[in-house]
Amino acid sequence: MPDASTPPAAESEAKAADAQTAEQASAAGAEAAPAPAAEAKEAEADKPLQPIIIKKIIADDHHGAHGGAWKIALADMMTAMMAFFLLMWLLGATNTDQRKGISDYFKPSTAVKSAVEVNQTSGSNGIMGGQSIIDDQSLPRQATQTGLMQILVPRDNTGSKDSDKSLSDIDKAKIANEVDQANFEKLEQELKEKLAQNKELEKLKDQVQFVREKEGLRIDVIDKADFSMFGLGGAQMSPRAQALMEEIAKSLKDMPNKVKVRGHTDATPFQGGSARNNWSLSAERAEATRQVLAKSGVNDSRFSRIEGVADREPFNGKDPRDPRNRRMSITVQYQE
Repeated sequence: MPDASTPPAAESEAKAADAQTAEQASAAGAEAAPAPAAEAKEAEADKPLQPIIIKKIIADDHHGAHGGAWKIALADMMTAMMAFFLLMWLLGATNTDQRKGISDYFKPSTAVKSAVEVNQTSGSNGIMGGQSIIDDQSLPRQATQTGLMQILVPRDNTGSKDSDKSLSDIDKAKIANEVDQANFEKLEQELKEKLAQNKELEKLKDQVQFVREKEGLRIDVIDKADFSMFGLGGAQMSPRAQALMEEIAKSLKDMPNKVKVRGHTDATPFQGGSARNNWSLSAERAEATRQVLAKSGVNDSRFSRIEGVADREPFNGKDPRDPRNRRMSITVQYQE
């Protein structure tokens, strides 16, 4: 507050001086404010520039082995090796009849057709030619697959299956083979039990052998030094051999399988001048065996072959005159 003694003119001059001083201070502050920012830019401009570093990664060829392709190849090889060893094990763990059954199972049927004959009733005759699927005459003989397992069975316009007959034949053959195998096992076991229980035939159990072959089950009745089914040079069967044949016939009479009888002799020749020989002798003995089997219940229609092979198929090839070469072979054949 101004003093009362100060004159008015001096007071107004003092106010004007104060206002001018304030303006100068404000202008000086405005001019001094941008000085730090300018100095900072000049400091940054004086600093050296940092270099730009570019990093390049080049893949070497030797890293390719660390991929996953080799794992697939190894897995394929191991799978193939496992399948191979399983096949080897299967061949070693099965007998001839079982392997034959497996082979027949995967064998294509000969009755299956492999071609399609169609009439040219519609479509073109070119490479892309064809027929209408709604044409009744388009498939007079249907296409069928050649594999055993039919995935798709073509049908004609009546809805019938062309391969029904072939498939049923395959199934029947497979079932018949399984039935034969079971019957052969039963027959062999039954005859062994009969020979063991019969006191008269118990001594002959070693003379009866069972052999599985491609035709069926072969029953061999073999001579030995102290037992002979027939007399020397004759075709008259001994009582013990006849009793044995009757027991075999009892087990065979209810079976549907065909029967083949084959006679064998040793290499002992007939005396000079005789009209008979081992060929005729073996055939006569085979016929005598057939007669005993027929009288004991085996139907005549079941005999498929009666033959004599003389000494051409010896039991002991090293000794042509071995008594064991004299034998009768009764083969129970497969139905299919």
